[in-house]
Amino acid sequence: MSSYRDLDIYKISFNLFINTHRFSMKLPNYELFELGSQLRRSSNSVNTNVVEGYGRRTYKNDLIKFLVYSEASGLETISHLEKIVALYPQLSLEAEELAKDYDLLGGKIHNFTEYVRANWKS
Repeated sequence: MSSYRDLDIYKISFNLFINTHRFSMKLPNYELFELGSQLRRSSNSVNTNVVEGYGRRTYKNDLIKFLVYSEASGLETISHLEKIVALYPQLSLEAEELAKDYDLLGGKIHNFTEYVRANWKS
């Protein structure tokens, strides 16, 4: 792999960020800068932590740390989506689908983290 762009977790998290950002704009106007902003920031963090971790890949522990941050931001994003499901039933189908996608991504990030722990050269 010659770039973070080669990582599946990067590709998936980037596409999910775009989809989540667009979804967040469907929230009521008064929610765009509250829950919508939190959703956008946590979704962005999933992706950017993958990139930052890859940038520090020379240091195995730094890479692991940022992958853990990325996975945690995914969980935060799922939590925001669960709130949207509860508050805005008209958006629940799309929010639930995004949450499932973040859950699957979290598993992929976790598996990659475990691969790095076991196989990455420091």
